[in-house]
Amino acid sequence: MGGLQRFEQRLEQLISGAFARAFRSAVQPVEISAALQREVDNNAQILSRDRRLVPNDFHVELSGTDLDRLAPYDNAMARELTEQLEDHADQQGYVFPGPVTISFEPAEDLTTGRFRIRSRAQASVTGAGADEATRTTSRRVRAVLEINGTRHPLNPPGLVIGRGSEADVRINDPGVSRRHVEFQVAASGETGLDLSVRDLGSTNGMLVDGHKMARASLRDGSTVRIGNTTMLVRLGSTGEGGDV
Repeated sequence: MGGLQRFEQRLEQLISGAFARAFRSAVQPVEISAALQREVDNNAQILSRDRRLVPNDFHVELSGTDLDRLAPYDNAMARELTEQLEDHADQQGYVFPGPVTISFEPAEDLTTGRFRIRSRAQASVTGAGADEATRTTSRRVRAVLEINGTRHPLNPPGLVIGRGSEADVRINDPGVSRRHVEFQVAASGETGLDLSVRDLGSTNGMLVDGHKMARASLRDGSTVRIGNTTMLVRLGSTGEGGDV
């Protein structure tokens, strides 16, 4: 028995066949599972002979009718789809940059029985003070670094970003070196802060505002891309009630 058949049987047993009956003339779970596997196959990036990076964040777009039929079962289906996709990745030697997430969304241009999938590779980010920075940025942080939805304060002397445990902010991205870049922060009498970034001899280098550089000055809105991860520099007021 193939993997997709086993997936369909597990899903039907989990919800007593109700899903299969509800979707008999609409989108079938096995079709979505097969499409997710094709999505990672088509977007695999070679890291080495035996390892390929694939997307881990998936958005399944459905018609309003199909989405309404799915609503009672979406959590159970997402869990089963995730497990099936992880099994497929193991068999193919794929590497996810972070946890697999699957969400279901409406699309007005789709008719019943049709769907499409959007995906991206989004690395998980860890670092001391990340949650606190997100809560308190508006009161006391002049500059922050936004990485995949988390904010990290940019205070003197700066931050080292990388995949290894010795980095101040760790990004679980196979394209990122253990110590990849350093954001340097210095006090300035006129502007408050001088910001710059330098490559630390990484394997894949960095792009600053779309250009490959070894070192660059930064401003509000500057982007720094390392591996498959893009970081955004934000500057703003530190006054009470201000925002960055």
